[in-house]
Amino acid sequence: MNVTELFGTNVFNDEVMKNSLPKEVYRSLKKTVEEGEPLDGSIASAVANAMKDWAVSKGATHYTHWFQPLTNLTAEKHDSFIEPSGDRVIMQLTGKSLIVGEPDASSFPSGGSRATSAARGYTAWDPTSPAFVKEGTLYIPTVFVSYTGETLDKKAPLLKSMTALDTQAKRLLKLFGIECRKVSTTVGPEQEYFLIDEKVYLERKDLILTGRTLFGTPAPRGQELEDHYFGTLKTRISDFMRDLDETLWSYGIFAKSKHNEVAPAQHELAPVFTTTNVAVDANQLTMELMKKVAKKHGLVCLLHEKPFEGINGSGKHNNWSLSTDAGLNLLDPGETPEKNARFMLILACVVAAVDKYQGVLRACIASAGNDHRLGADEAPPAIISVYLGDQLGAIVDSIVLGRQYVPKKAVPGSIGVPESPIFPIDTTDRNRTSPFAFTGNKFEFRMLGSQASVADPNIVLNTIAAEAFSEAVEALQGAKDFEKACKEYTDRLLKEHYRIIFNYNGYGPDWEPEAERRGLLNNKTTADAVPEFFKRENIDMFVRQGVYTEKEVIARANIALENYTKTIRIEARTMIEMAKRDIWPAVNGYVCELCSGIAAKRAVSDDIPSKSDGALAKRLSALDDALMDAADELEKKLAEVPAGEVPASQAMAHVVVPAMAKLRSIADELETLTAAYDWPYPTYTDLLYSVK
Repeated sequence: MNVTELFGTNVFNDEVMKNSLPKEVYRSLKKTVEEGEPLDGSIASAVANAMKDWAVSKGATHYTHWFQPLTNLTAEKHDSFIEPSGDRVIMQLTGKSLIVGEPDASSFPSGGSRATSAARGYTAWDPTSPAFVKEGTLYIPTVFVSYTGETLDKKAPLLKSMTALDTQAKRLLKLFGIECRKVSTTVGPEQEYFLIDEKVYLERKDLILTGRTLFGTPAPRGQELEDHYFGTLKTRISDFMRDLDETLWSYGIFAKSKHNEVAPAQHELAPVFTTTNVAVDANQLTMELMKKVAKKHGLVCLLHEKPFEGINGSGKHNNWSLSTDAGLNLLDPGETPEKNARFMLILACVVAAVDKYQGVLRACIASAGNDHRLGADEAPPAIISVYLGDQLGAIVDSIVLGRQYVPKKAVPGSIGVPESPIFPIDTTDRNRTSPFAFTGNKFEFRMLGSQASVADPNIVLNTIAAEAFSEAVEALQGAKDFEKACKEYTDRLLKEHYRIIFNYNGYGPDWEPEAERRGLLNNKTTADAVPEFFKRENIDMFVRQGVYTEKEVIARANIALENYTKTIRIEARTMIEMAKRDIWPAVNGYVCELCSGIAAKRAVSDDIPSKSDGALAKRLSALDDALMDAADELEKKLAEVPAGEVPASQAMAHVVVPAMAKLRSIADELETLTAAYDWPYPTYTDLLYSVK
């Protein structure tokens, strides 16, 4: 296999466009993609025809407008290229069909922003993300809007947030005498996931219906030996990863790193950075392809944040940076960051933005699945904080606390033997417990859930940064002594928002009370986090930057709460069914076996010991009754959940979820006491260690 020849073969990329489009059409389209110029509608027919010819040459018979509704998934409606021509057909894609589609919008989440009877919606071509061919269909990336103009997807606001940041960053750079055509955010989302055997998966009702195990005791061996992380890949896993790499490369996805993660059966894929819009599309496609490639290998890819209790869950690290079209990384501190006024101002703006809008930053990654992960010694806590590292931390401390700053330079490292190569030691360490950590020339937002869309956090990051840049420009433009004014403004921001900086162990027992003393938010559940979107100051910020209307902000918050409530309800119903129809009868049957054994022993002789049999039967019977009581109680609490997004989500988080935990604890104890051949489901040992 020649990787360079394989890469991007399924993508209508720049090389294909250059070779298939008229020169003027190609140049016009490139201006739109690279410089943000408005799309010239007159070129649509030429582009559509070239796309169709290329797609047909790849075996495509259909096309689809590929969009991202507010479900965390993608959506598609396939139309064939065929058009009647007398008694025959021709293959055709018109300019209009390329630019706009009209799917039914009534069945997608809208958060109350539209009536169910208002069915009309439009998909509109996004030329900044390349089209591709998959399984005989040409996929055209699009945005999705309603008849009345509300955005019904994640891509449209993402593009708006990128425009807002581009606009404000260019204004800021102009103060420093830097002119550029475009400032783009780049993202490299690392993706964690689990792989288990498909046959075992199909025997777990909870995994099939909810994506996670609602019952299950830890396997005798978990991750305590710390031997799975970066360990040797099993043969089936290695074959899957090789197949996945080749598949992703053919779609132009920059799959770079792959390895075993901390938990047994857990793995990670990391791509190379690319423009945020393209990175979001690539990650959606990656998650879909991971599941399809896994199935080819008799495996199931689990993307839930917490498919198994007692071991690490899965997240998605969002590496976020800012660059100009000339390649200038705005988050590169340089050799002497303390003297780099532009970098220090941008850093201060980002720190201020994260502090000021910590509520929406936490809310944008909230979900029922992610609630299980955050703060569980495997992911950052639910408290937002910024880690700057030793070097930048010392610089900020010198500004805020008046300490003397002693520059720290990178030094060469060696293990101390002549044969060892000399390697550079960075000026700062990494902090795996920080939600928002500076890592050299980018920020790593580590709170994302593994199955979530990358669009949501990047919409928020882009928008709050744009807001902070805008405020800085308003404060500094026209200053008589710009250098002095810039230094004073930077220092003021860092002093006012110093509370959000935390360079220590986020898992430590002292951090939560310290964060409370600092006045930082600690919204531990989705039900508590998402209402931050309803706050007037947060709504106004999105509106000012042109990313959301007020109605769109409220709609997205309502959808998030509604989805949380529905997810918990599905999980609770599944637990009740499993407990009553599977676990209770299985345990009861085992108790009957024990009782029959006791009776058989006594029939032979009263001298045959049966003390342990009787004690176990008695204990199991009591627990089985308790299981049914807990299931009934959960059913009762579920029926009492009030209407309305906020009240329902609060009841789910603080009443139903604890009832689910009680039911699980009883069932898990029963699993440890019931004979393996009578237990109705594969155990954690079966699930985590069946792949060889």
